[in-house]
Amino acid sequence: MSARQAETVPARIAPLPNLPVFHKLAGRKVVVAGGSQGALWKAELLAAAGAEVLVLAGHAAAARLFDGLAATVLPRGWTEADLHGAALAVADIPADEAARFIAAARAAGAPVNIIDRTELCDFTFGTIVNRAPVVIAISTDGGAPMLGQSIRARIESVLPLGLSEWAKAALRWRPQVKKRLADFADRRLFWQGFTRLAWEQPDRAPSDADREKLLRSISAANRRGKVTLVGAGPGDPELLTLKAVRALQSATVILYDDLVGPDILELARREATRIAVGKTGHGPSVRQSEICERIVALAEAGETVVRLKGGDPLIFGRATEEIEACRAAGIEVAIVPGISAAQGAAASLGFSLTERMNARRIQYVTGHGADGKLPRDLDWAAIANPVATTAIYMPRKTLAAFVREAAAHGLAAATPAIAVASATRPEQHHVAGRLDELPRLAASLAPGAPVVVIIGAVARNLDATRLPEAASAA
Repeated sequence: MSARQAETVPARIAPLPNLPVFHKLAGRKVVVAGGSQGALWKAELLAAAGAEVLVLAGHAAAARLFDGLAATVLPRGWTEADLHGAALAVADIPADEAARFIAAARAAGAPVNIIDRTELCDFTFGTIVNRAPVVIAISTDGGAPMLGQSIRARIESVLPLGLSEWAKAALRWRPQVKKRLADFADRRLFWQGFTRLAWEQPDRAPSDADREKLLRSISAANRRGKVTLVGAGPGDPELLTLKAVRALQSATVILYDDLVGPDILELARREATRIAVGKTGHGPSVRQSEICERIVALAEAGETVVRLKGGDPLIFGRATEEIEACRAAGIEVAIVPGISAAQGAAASLGFSLTERMNARRIQYVTGHGADGKLPRDLDWAAIANPVATTAIYMPRKTLAAFVREAAAHGLAAATPAIAVASATRPEQHHVAGRLDELPRLAASLAPGAPVVVIIGAVARNLDATRLPEAASAA
């Protein structure tokens, strides 16, 4: 399959319990029925959003609870007529009354929220972080409000208050920027620069001088895109670096390998185009030359390209070809390293790749060359060194040949060795034992799963075998 034939995969979103939306309520009628603290909180929130709130408190004593609120407060219960023209309807009322309220609100075309009864609600209120006009809403679908509040507290602690001023400036500047920069790519460059400046100096309000400086920075020379080679790590999305996540969230196009899972792609911006350009070991693959051509063409068209690779792009990731292609075309290229499979495997199994007395050196080798066979130029004397740790990448087809050659060059048959499939992922499994046993043991690993082999004293004392539960049961 060629790069041009590679499937363009649309953004994939994990199932959501609710659709998070932001509802425009300025100048619109909203009905709140009930005279509780919960009703007061909802009424305050709705009034803050600019709604014309009608509170039907039920009786005079309850109505006094709403003193000072920018709302119409009546000391009586609700009627069907009250709901006519309402954008939303909220109630904290007895259960025997809730069904009638819901029916009347829906008949009037108003979505309903029954406070603390999520099973009856058309919509719910999230926990809010307010940096208006930046607003973050957090929902646990009503199952864990305390957890939602703790998440809010953590976000509050790291989100600068000054971002509010930058967001307000963006609202003011947007019409003028659109007028002065007719080209969409130029506007995107402007807002990318704006965003970088906001995070670099969040504690000051932006000025018109900032706007003019950013506008002057946009020129024909800036219209070319850029490329970032990003290491996706061995599979666990939590092992991505912050820099990798930022690159994914700024990319307009992402070219990704087969080893990159959907949970990692989920971290990218929704609007980014995703293009599969995978290489399947000993199977159909997109040619490297075509990947390089695609990367350069996209960048020359002004795209912000992320080339997303499993593990670390600098370790058996064919990064050199892509870097050279970009530089030859005058395209800016950056590299974000990732955690490599050997590191991920060792960390997940709880052992070190180096030890002061037993493993003074670690060496990474590839299990096959361009022809798919065991490379002829491996340094077998180094591999046979008893105080070295050797990590073998892509070893499935050549592992038996590797073991024979290593033994022939003096590596002891009893040397500890481990083969790890799908390192750091939920389906991770491994086999461990003597080096001469490893090819037989590794045959039980799941077909198609990425495998890394680690040889050396560091692999001693590991569980002999840990296969997935389903495979063990079989």
